Amino acid sequence: MSARIVYMGTPEFAVAPLEALIDSDHDVVAVVTVPDKPAGRGRNLKASAVKEAALRHEIPVLQPEKLRDEDFQNELRSLNADIFVVVAFRMLPKSVWSMPPKGTFNLHASLLPNYRGAAPIHWAVINGEEESGVTTFLIDEEIDTGNILLQSKAEIGPNETTGELYNRLMHLGAPLVVQTVDGLMQGSLEPIPQDEEAAMKPAPKLFREHQYLDLSRTARELHNQIRGLTPFPSPLLKLQFGENHIEAKVAESGVEMETIGELGELVWDDTQLKIQTSEGVLTIAKIQWPGKRQMSVRDFKNGFAEWKSIGIVGKP
Repeated sequence: MSARIVYMGTPEFAVAPLEALIDSDHDVVAVVTVPDKPAGRGRNLKASAVKEAALRHEIPVLQPEKLRDEDFQNELRSLNADIFVVVAFRMLPKSVWSMPPKGTFNLHASLLPNYRGAAPIHWAVINGEEESGVTTFLIDEEIDTGNILLQSKAEIGPNETTGELYNRLMHLGAPLVVQTVDGLMQGSLEPIPQDEEAAMKPAPKLFREHQYLDLSRTARELHNQIRGLTPFPSPLLKLQFGENHIEAKVAESGVEMETIGELGELVWDDTQLKIQTSEGVLTIAKIQWPGKRQMSVRDFKNGFAEWKSIGIVGKP
């Protein structure tokens, strides 16, 4: 049974599910996304990734400033959609999500009820989870709390970054969205309430304070933090160079269960920076000095003659 769908989304993560719906037997009658925003040095207006995909397929695009706007909601009603599909978009007012007869569902990048919030992929990696996945659920008044429709699981590799998991979950979610539309149209899905007692792990928005590496934590915890913040918003290591405190971005970390000195001790070898933590040694293969490009530790040492004078801020 073919559905008339209004699709709502913004970033790249929402493109693969949109493309999957377009390639299915269903009819995407319109796309709702954010208004174009200034970007780059020239501050020229840039469309969202979802808008660009919709235009490639000649699908009408709505870009309301406010979702409660009466004209926008009237236009939505006129589309006579059976289902609204939401992927990485804004919180909808009830007057919008309650509109379609078959409901409005969201694709979330976690295995709900855990990791509700703005950064589920980041926090799953930061917390060292071995499993993640995607969930479709019916939208209700609260954020990420609605009844679950379908889930699909994915293992997280011990060295996998947020960027790598993001790409995998994006493509894992695409067929799940189509299956969810199929099930809602056929009446074959039984929505399952979320277990509130199991919702112990939140996924709040990341702020700068979450980017700093605290060496009082273990090497494994810091390795997970680095993976979880790569490639964005990037982990920061506070270094001391002379009288200056430098915030360097780091990447490609590892863990060695040995001792090289006191807490905060630095050892530079040919390919890695090694740092003594509260438990184990954190290894870093890439570093980005402020105002410079990211480079390997080897290239950094070759281009920065005073690397031996670098220390850790707050070293005991």
